[in-house]
Amino acid sequence: MSTDAIVVLKEEHKVIRKAFRAFEDAGGAAYARKGQLVDRIIELLTIHTYIENEVMYPRVRELLPDVEDDVLESYEEHHVADLLVLELAAMKPDDERFVAKTTVLIENVEHHMEEEEDEWFPKVRAGLGRKVLQEMGAEMIEKRKKAPRRPSQPSALKKAVKAVTV
Repeated sequence: MSTDAIVVLKEEHKVIRKAFRAFEDAGGAAYARKGQLVDRIIELLTIHTYIENEVMYPRVRELLPDVEDDVLESYEEHHVADLLVLELAAMKPDDERFVAKTTVLIENVEHHMEEEEDEWFPKVRAGLGRKVLQEMGAEMIEKRKKAPRRPSQPSALKKAVKAVTV
């Protein structure tokens, strides 16, 4: 597996999209299955946003000041996803707004991933050398091992609070 940071993140995007499609394909009354899939989505997004916020965004912000606005927008998009994830984690799959809230989460995250892949990643790849991207990717892979899996874990809560106070 490549340790290039952009390759690592794109691979995670593929896994997240696969979980989204499974949720969308689960069927209207498949509450138990949808609940399982949302648990998986919550785990994937909690890990993903954590490693981006801990490694990718701060390093890119430091090394490429020209993409500052993109980084700040990404932090805000993560914050919106974090709020939806927190709310979903407290809901039951048969709650009236569970599917609607999950749909909004999926739409927001899809938009975020498309912007990263189409606009942001090319700027980062052009601005950073291969060595830096590989170092960042290796650090993200290492951070993933200790990343929070649930939004209620202290390191995930710290990230969510930091997003609104910094």
